[in-house]
Amino acid sequence: KLFFTDYGNAAKVERCDMDGMNRTWIVDSKIEQPTALALDLINKYVYWVDIYLDSLEVVDYQGRKRHMIIKGRQIRHLCGLAVFENYLYTVNSDNLSILRINRYNGTDVQALARLDNAKEIRVYQKRTQTAVRSHACEVDPHGMPGGCSHICLLSSSYKARTCRCRTGFILGSDGRSCK
Repeated sequence: KLFFTDYGNAAKVERCDMDGMNRTWIVDSKIEQPTALALDLINKYVYWVDIYLDSLEVVDYQGRKRHMIIKGRQIRHLCGLAVFENYLYTVNSDNLSILRINRYNGTDVQALARLDNAKEIRVYQKRTQTAVRSHACEVDPHGMPGGCSHICLLSSSYKARTCRCRTGFILGSDGRSCK
């Protein structure tokens, strides 16, 4: 799945398959300008920062169990968000500090360090690096991913795929070759 925020005409947090299909709104109310987004891949939660509402919230992958982690002025300048164990890590773009926020109670907020020009933060954890199983976009004997001449995108499961073409090309009637 692909998770993303949008604050165009109607602000929302959404998810879809990697090929863009099955687009689903997870959050579409009481939300104004969602920016930073992070996933708890183990427990299947989505965290986001709304810089207009000065809030940091969480919801499960289906849009249920929504609740506020923290709200107020200390959220105003946050960009970038990552989850690791009991904490959320984020960057305060106003003073370029890395913050650690307890994701269960929101009261334990600590500035850890300052980094010049930091705008994003990532945490890499071995438990979230799942073993790769065979999937529909594996390279075929002709060197084409999933049998696609240009781009292979996983669909609703690791067994399904959709072929796409680079800019300036159109997908042929076979659903795999680009012209």
